[in-house]
Amino acid sequence: MSLYHEAAALLTGPSTHGGSLKSRVFSNKDLKSPPAQVYALALETCKWSSVLKEVVESAELLKHERKLTPILSILLVHDHLLAKGGIALPASHGLRQSIDRHKARLTSEFTKARIRRRCPTIETFRDLIEAEYAGPVQHPRWIRVNAIKSTLDAQLETTFKGFEVVPSITQVMTAPRKKKVLCLDGHIPNLIAVPPSVLDFTKTEAYKKGEIILQDKASCFPAYLLDPRPEDGDIIDACSAPGNKTTHLAGILSERGFARGQTIHAFEKDRNRAKTLQKMIKIAGSDAKTVVHPAEDFLRADPQAEEYAHVGALLLDPSCSGSGIVGRDDVPELCLPEALASKNKPGNGKSGNKKRKRAEGEEEMKPAPAMMVDDDGQETVVSSEKDLQQRIEALAAFQLQIVLHAFEFPNARKVTYSTCSVHKGENEGVTIRALGSEVARRRGWRVLRREEQVRGMWEWDVRGEVEGCEGDKEVAEGCVRAFRDDGRGTMGFFVVMFVRDGTVDGEKKQVEEDEEGPYVRDQQGRVVRDENGIPTLKATGRKAVEVDDTEGDVRFGSGSEGEGPFVRDGDGRIVRGPDGMPTLKKGADEESEDESEDDWSGFDD
Repeated sequence: MSLYHEAAALLTGPSTHGGSLKSRVFSNKDLKSPPAQVYALALETCKWSSVLKEVVESAELLKHERKLTPILSILLVHDHLLAKGGIALPASHGLRQSIDRHKARLTSEFTKARIRRRCPTIETFRDLIEAEYAGPVQHPRWIRVNAIKSTLDAQLETTFKGFEVVPSITQVMTAPRKKKVLCLDGHIPNLIAVPPSVLDFTKTEAYKKGEIILQDKASCFPAYLLDPRPEDGDIIDACSAPGNKTTHLAGILSERGFARGQTIHAFEKDRNRAKTLQKMIKIAGSDAKTVVHPAEDFLRADPQAEEYAHVGALLLDPSCSGSGIVGRDDVPELCLPEALASKNKPGNGKSGNKKRKRAEGEEEMKPAPAMMVDDDGQETVVSSEKDLQQRIEALAAFQLQIVLHAFEFPNARKVTYSTCSVHKGENEGVTIRALGSEVARRRGWRVLRREEQVRGMWEWDVRGEVEGCEGDKEVAEGCVRAFRDDGRGTMGFFVVMFVRDGTVDGEKKQVEEDEEGPYVRDQQGRVVRDENGIPTLKATGRKAVEVDDTEGDVRFGSGSEGEGPFVRDGDGRIVRGPDGMPTLKKGADEESEDESEDDWSGFDD
């Protein structure tokens, strides 16, 4: 079967591969043509289908080529008019000949369509079609600078050279398609937003070297909220592939300095996804500090095993409904030409009831079944609200298992739980059930309060739903949410952090006989840290981790003096205050009163 027949079948035939167009293509194991090629042809044809329909009907192509189906006609005409290499078939092939016989008329009608839309060139025509497809507000492309291999300053001077820095995400989302603008995120350090079509960043040297990572802003919340530090000991990422959050954990720790022997354990039960994880970790440069557990289920890991004796923090991002993912349920509109358009034009008084006999092998178009595609690409037919609720309940039960298993690790003090779902059942519902569990009560787990969270997270104003938290406002405020299409430029997301202060199997550990933990705190109750972010132990008055015990430099940026907007020391490192905030060259000792909400906030307690 040719590329064009496969694309036609995916776009119009009754398919067991529901969901988004991308899901239909890449989950179809029966394709003979490269999936990426099928997807590109199908997507671009959908974008241009209203124009192609007009061209095919005006050229009366289906009237003269009776063996062509409407869907095949626009797929072939798309490549004839717009593909760089033309139709991907030999000149002797029957399908190609059916188009070549009419190429002059087709080209003429395409030119007329362009002129009617007041586009002087093909390039401006392409821009118009892309703008119509994207809509007036576009989801930004989020790019995280990988602190293991680069710095924000270095990337601004290289990869993003020539970009205009704008103060708000709205200006990025409404910018012209090719305008080079960027916004430095005000909540997550080292995160940049750009228009989605301004540049193919996957072809840049920075991307190929692992210096930048394409990651939605909301997807950065879990690692940032977990706030990994040298004194936390080993860290587990329970459901790691493809590796964005795993490498984010490593990036944060690389800036603070890994404690000697500190390790990130990355679990992935799917063997093929584990290969993707290993590749990403290597490219990002975090392989030396990360132990990948390929084809291993986190739920089967023994919390009492010696290997996990020093695990102090866990990041949980289990399979979910994926209902918050941008584009997950987006199937492009497809406009098909009418077979007898020349005889039954609107207004000619004819009913147009004549039907063209379907060509051999052409199936009647039927709507794809309603599907729910989770974030692992697994599809479930959803034919009713009851089906949806049953699926959510099944996912929530699995998610709760993951959380309760994490609560059992003996030295764990911090756990983040996140989903890319908008459903309360998977989010606040799991949170409340986890808090009410026997293990949570026995070991003293609670939700980290909003005022205790790192600065970028407590400043984020979209919080959990009180109703979903059974009326508990404090728990709801501790939950962090994000919604797509709300003007903030993120996908739908949820994250909450559980902490415990020392309750182990019903007995309180006495640390200086107070309940505030083992570290010295200031009058506001925040942990006092030195310039490297390391706290002081109450019991000894010494640092929790001595600098000599850390491996590698504790660096917060690099470059020669005078580079970038921040004050640097003699070694070129950015000078930061006790709260981790960089000092601006202008107004170094005080914050500007009109500081934009999008200014980078750095790390904080």
